[in-house]
Amino acid sequence: MTDLVPVSATPAPVQQGGGFSSTRTPPSLSRRAKAAIVVRLLLNEGADIPLEELPEDLQAHLTKAMGSMRVVDRDTLQLVAAEFAEEVERIGLSLPGSMAGALDALDGKISAQTAARLRKEAGVKRGGDPWQRIREMGPDTLLPVLEEEAVEIAAVMLSKLDVTKAAQLLGLLPGPRARQITYAVSQTGAVTPEAVERIGLSLATQMEAQPLRAFDNGPVERVGAILNSSTSTTRDEMLAGLEETDEGFATAVRKAIFTFENIPTRIEPRDVPRILRNVEQDDLIMAFAGAPAMGLDTSVEFVLTNMSARMADQMREEVEEAGTPKPADVETAMGNVVKAIRDMEASGDLMLITQEEEE
Repeated sequence: MTDLVPVSATPAPVQQGGGFSSTRTPPSLSRRAKAAIVVRLLLNEGADIPLEELPEDLQAHLTKAMGSMRVVDRDTLQLVAAEFAEEVERIGLSLPGSMAGALDALDGKISAQTAARLRKEAGVKRGGDPWQRIREMGPDTLLPVLEEEAVEIAAVMLSKLDVTKAAQLLGLLPGPRARQITYAVSQTGAVTPEAVERIGLSLATQMEAQPLRAFDNGPVERVGAILNSSTSTTRDEMLAGLEETDEGFATAVRKAIFTFENIPTRIEPRDVPRILRNVEQDDLIMAFAGAPAMGLDTSVEFVLTNMSARMADQMREEVEEAGTPKPADVETAMGNVVKAIRDMEASGDLMLITQEEEE
């Protein structure tokens, strides 16, 4: 860095009519020095300046400029602040000035396909924190990394994810692999921030380089979601047809489906009270009243057994008073109960027991 001198040695600015000329600044100050003064002033005033968004070389220059100065006299401070204010006022609109900046500014506003094509054409990599982008990826994208990468890399990635997603992914791994990664996490204490950043950049680049898919989830999840919202008659017919066509696919879809019938086998008893707080009372009564006719008494008894005795007795009375509801109303009520459970799972408030754990 050149032309930096202690600010206290700079000559005092010329006064004009009792004020200061905003067009004259100490000739010995570089633009970096002025920037350092302005930043320090703003920080002293409590401003939140996102300096981490600047390129690393600019962050370094700014820090060095600030470190090279000691005391700034009041007159110099006012002159630099006035010049800065004038420059800011002259700005009409600030644009990114580069393809990388434009793509970052329009992130989420243009389609992922268009953004990926433009990045590829311009040879631009995504900016920002790579770990933030990785944390936004789904389990289908992250799981192969944990399965195929070196155990040490998988341990770093698992440590950078939020706890709920990390636990979910760990539960999807085979036991031996999960134990290896868990142990490797205990060995990450000496990993440097630079190494973690390089790993994040490498993983993000690798996963973002994969071809874009038209759908956010796989065919099993899509079919399962459709059948979850279908009536029991339609669901049974579709599954029977799938088994005749592709037994393996049908088995996978069955594991992805969660219905009122699955409540006793895929919900932990301790989670029942939390679930009930998210279910409408009328839906619960309607579902319970119609369950015996559909052979779903087990689901009803499971829920009643795992709520307080007083609430269970009150619920039984209200179900008895409801009589025999219409099948269509029962299907709707059961669907609402299942949806509440699925919403809790999607938000991370609930973990369903997997089919493997059940078996």
